[in-house]
Amino acid sequence: MKIKDFNSKLDQMFPDAKCELNYNKDYELLIATVLSAQCTDKRVNEVTKVLFNKYDIYSLSKASKKEIEDIIRSCGSYTKKASYIIDISNNLVNNYDGHVPNNREYLESLPGVGRKTANVVLSNIYNIPAIAVDTHVERVSKRLKLASKKDSVFEVEKKLMKQIPENKWSRTHHQLVLFGRYICKARNPLCDKCLFYNDCQSKDKKTRS
Repeated sequence: MKIKDFNSKLDQMFPDAKCELNYNKDYELLIATVLSAQCTDKRVNEVTKVLFNKYDIYSLSKASKKEIEDIIRSCGSYTKKASYIIDISNNLVNNYDGHVPNNREYLESLPGVGRKTANVVLSNIYNIPAIAVDTHVERVSKRLKLASKKDSVFEVEKKLMKQIPENKWSRTHHQLVLFGRYICKARNPLCDKCLFYNDCQSKDKKTRS
């Protein structure tokens, strides 16, 4: 499959792809992305609506862990994530007056923040070309043979960056997330709605009638 065809089909399926996490400030996106680990964006948006109505970055840095846990409980791993939120807020307040810096090394040093989260933040806040590989992007990439089954998340990212033009990295990331979330699902993929049907060799592929 030619990469031009690949991007063209994604454009047809998801012409208006964008981040589905709701946020108004840079730190809100960072915290929402941390909360999204093993949790749906829909659930995170419900939780952050309450969280960010009650706290800003400064009050979060001084918040009670128990109060944060009570708000984010439905996101899973709430004890760990509550600690992350308070620690991240403290770091941002003490080091950058509450703002999220354009600094990958710093972001990845924060508790609960890995390469994927840093990519999401840098791409959406600072328009830095990046491909954040979550479970959806990883699954789609491997099903379409853009990466090997044995590849790590970082190896998948590197292969996608090599094949996709840099000016399309961020857009393609959002499209692949939506593609994996709504069509090329882990279970019961909607193959009848997929423009990559003839390119896909996944064992989960369904026969079209």
